[in-house]
Amino acid sequence: MIESVHIRNEGAYDAIGTSLTGLKALNFVFGPNGSGKTTISRVIDGAETYPDCTVTWVAGNPLETRVYNRDFVKKHFDAESSIKGIYTFGDNVEVAEKIRALKVDADEISEKLAGLKKTLYGADGNGGKQKERNDLQSQVVEDIWTAKKNLDDLSDAFSGLNNNKKNFCARYLAEAENNKAELRDIGALREDAGTVFSSTLTEAATLPQPDSSALVALETDAILTKKIIGKEDVDIAALIEKLGNSDWVQQGREYFDKLDDQCPFCQQKTDAAFRQSLEDYFDESYVADLAAIDRLLDGYETRAKALLDGYGVTAIVDSPFLDWDAFGKDLATLRLALENNIDHIRVKKKEPSAPVTLKDTKPLFAAVDAHIGAANTKVKANNDTLHNLDARKKELSAQIWRRLLEDTKATCDKYKKASSDLDAAIRSLSGQIEQRTGELEARNSEIEENERKITSIKPTIDAINKLLKSFGFVNFYLVESAENGFYEVKRPGGDDAKDTLSEGEKSFITFLYFYHLIGGSFTASGATTDRIVVFDDPVSSLDADILFIVCNLIKGIVNEMREGNSAIKQVFILTHNIYFHKEITFNKKRSGAGALHDETFWIIRKSADRSELVPSAENPIRSSYELLWREVRQKPPSDTAIQNAMRRILEHYFKFFGGVTPESIIEKFDGQEKLICGSLFSWINDGSHFANDDLYMSCDPGQVGRYLAVFQRIFEESGHDGHYKMMMGNDYAALPIANESEDQPAAANDPMAELALPESGAGASP
Repeated sequence: MIESVHIRNEGAYDAIGTSLTGLKALNFVFGPNGSGKTTISRVIDGAETYPDCTVTWVAGNPLETRVYNRDFVKKHFDAESSIKGIYTFGDNVEVAEKIRALKVDADEISEKLAGLKKTLYGADGNGGKQKERNDLQSQVVEDIWTAKKNLDDLSDAFSGLNNNKKNFCARYLAEAENNKAELRDIGALREDAGTVFSSTLTEAATLPQPDSSALVALETDAILTKKIIGKEDVDIAALIEKLGNSDWVQQGREYFDKLDDQCPFCQQKTDAAFRQSLEDYFDESYVADLAAIDRLLDGYETRAKALLDGYGVTAIVDSPFLDWDAFGKDLATLRLALENNIDHIRVKKKEPSAPVTLKDTKPLFAAVDAHIGAANTKVKANNDTLHNLDARKKELSAQIWRRLLEDTKATCDKYKKASSDLDAAIRSLSGQIEQRTGELEARNSEIEENERKITSIKPTIDAINKLLKSFGFVNFYLVESAENGFYEVKRPGGDDAKDTLSEGEKSFITFLYFYHLIGGSFTASGATTDRIVVFDDPVSSLDADILFIVCNLIKGIVNEMREGNSAIKQVFILTHNIYFHKEITFNKKRSGAGALHDETFWIIRKSADRSELVPSAENPIRSSYELLWREVRQKPPSDTAIQNAMRRILEHYFKFFGGVTPESIIEKFDGQEKLICGSLFSWINDGSHFANDDLYMSCDPGQVGRYLAVFQRIFEESGHDGHYKMMMGNDYAALPIANESEDQPAAANDPMAELALPESGAGASP
């Protein structure tokens, strides 16, 4: 069954378009000629040929369509070829009963299949479990994409996926199943990425690492702790030892030699024995120890300077791999320790008898060297990366994906659980649908096989000819063509009648032909397949008696559909004929004009530039006179239909009901209103002709409002305002009342003011 039809850019329908929605088993569409009824029937018959129009089927399951419109007539009765035969059931009751039983079984399977499809795809084909699955997929795509933004600085790891959410999510789900990479801290990953994904990656030189072992060894030289004094068995040794001034005496010896044996401290002249005692006290051993201190000082200073210079070379200080802040702090500590040690050695040189202990700089060198070692580790990693760049990129990318997976573990686990449940449900439903589809195809094949046993085109000939004869059409009939599977229309004398049929005859036999096609098929099978039927103005060129017959035949089809005894699942009836519409919509079960539970009513509202489908909760057509008033009540008024509507109402009511002529009505007015009333009747006669014509003259929308006001005053001034109020209903107060001043020049406000009053008979019925 069809749920909705949307039409745009076809016929009378513009680019905005209009829709039939909420359709039911029986759907009535009323509209004037040229409003777009045939376009609706054509779209239903083949929406695929109308790219801007759509037909939505229940559960996405399209049925066969049988459409009666002028295209059907042209195809089957205006063509030069023979009329295609319609296969219907013969008299084999047993096979027919079997087919009916199979059809019931097939319908049950089809109903279950529709239920399964509804659960899987929803009532409109865009819901159900499949939509839940699609929504879940869309949500995880958004969630993962949002999480990825936290790693946008590592986008090189997601190369080729950074501009496509769906592809990124698909890769994410694949990584969730297969990624076994090491889980690393995001900081370490970012640091590595700075090298691995760098566009300026080059070979780096290893930082030199000065050897401090020789200098560190000097810091434990025994001379530093040795108490260096003179020879103890010399006569002055006891005095020097007692005074503890060995270093003072040694320093004075330099001046003693310069002063020719005069004591530099007391200025007294000494003898040769005293000089000899001094020389004996400060013997070669003492001199050698002093020389050792000098060598130690020189060696320590030299090595310290060399090491500090070595740590300051460009290769170290300019290296991007060195943590310069930490390195600089430790180097400054080392420099201070070296300077202090040098000062201590100098003190030792000045006071050889005082033991000295130097600071152990080995751990300080180790701290400085550790920074160089760390930098060299990075240098090696840099060079290894350069030499194995593709492998490192792959490895690091895997680690970054692993980090993302870990950060979104809760989201991923929730998705896996929900998707697993939905996928299981979808697989189950799909399996059941496949099973039921197979069962349905098997039943339909069996139905077709049995249909071929009892269907032929002969029963249709007999049925149509019987109906033709019963309704007085005895001068033509159908016969089987010499061409197998076709019909011909013959006269009683045997002459071909197809090209000589009157419009009424052709319309009636064409309808009967379609009527039997509804329950049959153009092939030996398929007569019982589910279908929808569309009648587009089926009573054109038919007189009242035949119209009544056609109406009752269609009612029979509708009743069979409603009772569930037919392959017909939905009917559309489109017409512009008020009498036919009232007859076909009559149902004694209807309470008032309201629609029954299985039917819809629609009006095609046509304006100058577009047609619009308007739903109605009740039968919108009650009588032709009421339909005219409906046009007057319409807001905004139709500038193409209001002319005929107003003229018909005035003519019908005042001439036939009231016995009032247009002249007498005009005489009810004075001044400006009289001019307006006279021009109104002239305008109506100019713009419309006879009550049943569809001709009209274009009208300025601004004039419509003016004359609607006068139209109201006509009823009020003639004493028929009660009828006007009744027919206008709730819209009574909405119409403007003409109240121009009588002494105001007519031409100032009324573009029709220059028209003369109509002559006698103006406004009377033609």
